[in-house]
Amino acid sequence: MKYGVLLFIILLCSIPAHAQASESKATTKSESSAITLPPEKARPVVIPRFDKSPTIDGKLDDEIWKTAVVFKDFYQTNPGDNIAPSKPTEVMMGFDSKFFYMAFRAFDDPSKIRATIAARDAILDEDNVRVFLDTFNDKRKAYVLAFNPHGVQQDGVMTEGGGMDFNVDVVMESKGIITEDGYTVEVAIPFKSLRYEAGKGKLWGIHLWRSINRFDSELDSWMPIVRGRASQLEQEGHITGLEGIATERTLEIIPTLTLSEEGRRVKVFPQAFLDANPNVIDNGRFVNKQIKADPGVSIKFGITPNVTLDFTVNPDFAQVEADQPVVTANQRFPIFFDEKRPFFLEGADIFQTPIQAVHTRTIIDPDYAVKLSGKTGRNSFGLLLASDNAPGNFSEEELNDPSVFTEVARFVDKNAYVGVLRFKRDVGKESSLGMIATSYNFIEKHNQLGGIDGRLKLDKKTVFGFQMLGTTSRRFFYDPDQDKDVYRTGSAVAYYWNLDYTSRNFGYLIQGQGRTRDYRADVGFVPRTNTNNYSSFFRFSSDPKPKSTFIGWTIFSGLSTNFDWQGRSQEANAFASLNLQFTKQLRISTEYSDFYERIFEEEFGPKRTATRQGAFFGNDSERSLHGKALSLSMEITPNKKLSLEGFIGHRWDIFDFDFGAGPRFPRVSPAALLDPDAPLDPGASNTFDSQLACLYKFTDAFNASIEYRRNRFTRNETGRTVFIDNITSLHATHQFTRFTFVRVRLDYDTLESSVRGQYLLAWTPNPGTSFYVGYNDTLNYNGFNPFSGLHEPGFRRNGRTFFIKTSYLFRRSL
Repeated sequence: MKYGVLLFIILLCSIPAHAQASESKATTKSESSAITLPPEKARPVVIPRFDKSPTIDGKLDDEIWKTAVVFKDFYQTNPGDNIAPSKPTEVMMGFDSKFFYMAFRAFDDPSKIRATIAARDAILDEDNVRVFLDTFNDKRKAYVLAFNPHGVQQDGVMTEGGGMDFNVDVVMESKGIITEDGYTVEVAIPFKSLRYEAGKGKLWGIHLWRSINRFDSELDSWMPIVRGRASQLEQEGHITGLEGIATERTLEIIPTLTLSEEGRRVKVFPQAFLDANPNVIDNGRFVNKQIKADPGVSIKFGITPNVTLDFTVNPDFAQVEADQPVVTANQRFPIFFDEKRPFFLEGADIFQTPIQAVHTRTIIDPDYAVKLSGKTGRNSFGLLLASDNAPGNFSEEELNDPSVFTEVARFVDKNAYVGVLRFKRDVGKESSLGMIATSYNFIEKHNQLGGIDGRLKLDKKTVFGFQMLGTTSRRFFYDPDQDKDVYRTGSAVAYYWNLDYTSRNFGYLIQGQGRTRDYRADVGFVPRTNTNNYSSFFRFSSDPKPKSTFIGWTIFSGLSTNFDWQGRSQEANAFASLNLQFTKQLRISTEYSDFYERIFEEEFGPKRTATRQGAFFGNDSERSLHGKALSLSMEITPNKKLSLEGFIGHRWDIFDFDFGAGPRFPRVSPAALLDPDAPLDPGASNTFDSQLACLYKFTDAFNASIEYRRNRFTRNETGRTVFIDNITSLHATHQFTRFTFVRVRLDYDTLESSVRGQYLLAWTPNPGTSFYVGYNDTLNYNGFNPFSGLHEPGFRRNGRTFFIKTSYLFRRSL
């Protein structure tokens, strides 16, 4: 612990003096791009009320647009620095009692526009126009609504300090067309699709952006963006005049129905029979289940324009987006996967905190869930309750196997009950304070969590964030002294703080975080316990030169250290990277790091005593390594059809934890080569990692991508291969229309010897209304039988699912 405190003091002393002083009002070199706003941008823009609705067809030929307010005179903010844009842009706005209308006119050479009939939310690497709507004018959060030249939508929420979340869906209408002098887009956004404050004198914050992909991802903004400020929303413009909006309550009902037929490989014999008859080999058998009908319903009720109640019964969470394959060999800690389910994505930003106390993928299969969320005045809140039947849901094979059933009988058909409470209050102009509490309760597994957090804007360049959490758990904890799981109560704390400074050519992030040994967050995500981390990251960057072949450079460097709550060092790392940007959207990066790692046997198993061997082989209860790493990466988009990415990296003297990697790669440590059942013998290994990805857009409607990743570990003492993993992923999509597409995805993992395929036909005219026909297949290829462990040449199917999923959005105003 004392080493961490010492490092923290050193890092604080290294903060440049100008970061600690108050920001001067005079224009400095770091803000040389600051300009005086013209009156039409310095004061709020009054949005006119339309007496007639425009037809949303992308043509801009309705007379009503002549009465709209016009936003023009954009600035190029990337790669240029508030200079004249390459192409002009105009945006028109108006509203009526039910809709907010926008029209974009983007001037350009139509033959050079980069746009496809893309899937929803897949347009950021194309030409597009965007609007940021800060509907509460709090400079903390804004809707992000983007449209490509064909009117394809991307929607999400941008949170200061939290980044972009494009999993949010907003029901709206948009159309776009390519014209003789560029492209035009028309948009109608129902007010009932937004959470907002409106009325006499109310202001909305607004940013209007345009991206021109071929000009090195040029970004043009209606408001100038001063580099070297910590907030984008602080620099937003404002609109007003949104009065007389219909404030009726909105009711949305989305019934769903999924029909599925599943088959999978299962055991032939119960485990008790196999234990009694060791000569019997169980290769399993493939069983096709009967067609299953799974109805459900989700209901959303807009209590006010800014408070929403969501309720769902037996929600259909059949995934139409599969998780990306990842390397799982030689991993000590859990791997994070994003949430993809619509019910939990709605309003998810309110539950986000620096320490991930809420990760809704821990709610695996809820029978029902209810959520209340919104914002009133300066107060944001969220309440989530769910009943999850996954912990008590067991397969037929498990229930029919006496040796398994006796262990799980008390859990069968029991549900876990989950609760989350979140409250956050805006403080000052751009700061906030909050609290969060979660509860998870199941048989022999209870966890309660509570804490506070905050984000404090110290000045225009500096932000301080913090979080403190306390937990209490009644559950089984592994005790390395007794070498067994002990049912007991465990109390723990976790903390986080950071200091983030951003200026034009320099920035830094200094942070600390830690979790004690018994810390558990059963509704959240916990990567590691009994650890503290202190780190510092520094950025140095040049002023970009948008007209040059070599646009600019950025250097990142950093230091970090980990130590446990007993004061023992666990890790240390120092790195530096150089990032170069060229035309043709070419980016080249190289990074070098020097690291130290130390591990203790009680992190892996029993702690040694005078009469008992510990988790590690030999006489040492700990191991340590000093290693290095070097990598090079590149990405380029030379034209509108092709994008390429590549990566190669080498690591010297990194730990092989001696777990082995399945039947294809048994343990190769010196101890394991002498005795396969020897205790763990972690030691140094070298790795070579590479990755290549290619995306090609054959037509505006059809694109395909292929990604190849290879990871190779070699044990230094023995020269043996720890594992080799090759992962190949092929994706192909044909977009018949904006709303109808067919998609094929194939993933091949050599380490797992698995081939996964997904074939999907979809019609998705708006969020909530959809029709899917899909087929998922999982096979072994030259792999090993999951029950007998014997090698199986060729293809062997492990599971398959055919499904039809349909839902429909009924939307009414009350």
